[in-house]
Amino acid sequence: MSVKIGEHIDLGEFPLLLAPMEDVSDPPFRFVCKQNGVDMMYTEFISSEGLIRDAAKSRQKLDIFEYERPIGIQIFGSDIEHMRQSAEICSAARPDLIDINYGCPVKNVACRGAGASLLQDIDKMVAMTKAVVEATDLPVTVKTRLGWDDNTKNVYEVAERLQDIGIKALAIHGRTRAQMYKGQADWTMIRDVKRNPRVKIPIFGNGDVDSVEKAAAWRQEYEVDGIMIGRASIGYPWIFREVKHFFNTGEHLEGPTIAERVAVCETHLTKSIEWKGEKTGIFEMRRHYANYFKGIPNFKEYRMKLVSLMEVADIHEVLQEIKHNFAEEIA
Repeated sequence: MSVKIGEHIDLGEFPLLLAPMEDVSDPPFRFVCKQNGVDMMYTEFISSEGLIRDAAKSRQKLDIFEYERPIGIQIFGSDIEHMRQSAEICSAARPDLIDINYGCPVKNVACRGAGASLLQDIDKMVAMTKAVVEATDLPVTVKTRLGWDDNTKNVYEVAERLQDIGIKALAIHGRTRAQMYKGQADWTMIRDVKRNPRVKIPIFGNGDVDSVEKAAAWRQEYEVDGIMIGRASIGYPWIFREVKHFFNTGEHLEGPTIAERVAVCETHLTKSIEWKGEKTGIFEMRRHYANYFKGIPNFKEYRMKLVSLMEVADIHEVLQEIKHNFAEEIA
């Protein structure tokens, strides 16, 4: 059975989704994930206030490309009317869906009444979601957490009430806001939401999926419709193809060679420069080098070089040097 969001988004039997991540899931990163088999992606989350003010940074995050489809634009905010207006702005950018963030735990979002903060006011969350659903012809989905803290795990109520006003899928991160990203994600409540006979929309599980074994085991154990992967894909977009290969064959796919790591890193750099211009593209790529080459011995010296260079040719030269010098280390 295919997993469908609304009438037109068919994600296949058991989709793998790229979680929206601030300062990570921009178009260059999404490009390399798409190459490695991800089924659906989202933009970084976008402030409704920023969209209404026409802030350049928020507007730039609306950039989506045909090869990325299906793709959702994720928005967050604390004002219902501003969220309605931002849904209209997002619809004009022609994504496949609009996703609302009710899960972000960081202070400057949650403590301003947005993101996971709405888990403290379900009535407002429902009203805000209804305003977004009514403002667009696109499917609306939601990403949230189990609750605000251990005393207010209200995701069961959230799932039913948001489905009732028209959302088409729900992604649940298996932690409360109070947990931030600490401790272990608890998927048992995600399974309970999925088992609720009233809940008919797709339920996607998120949190701590960082290996093919875990993805396969949790697919069976927690009965979700798909898995959303975030942090484990940073510097390792191959996780999507490896999980899919394991699902299809029961066998482990060989990890990327050093030549593949370098090639994907170079692609990521090229796309970063194409999208943001040379100076910003080079600068923003710096946060990714350590992740692409995790596990390589004595890599610090190369990382220090890579994050100090300002010329594309020089960076490519160092990357080729890495490929040559570590070919034996990661074969």
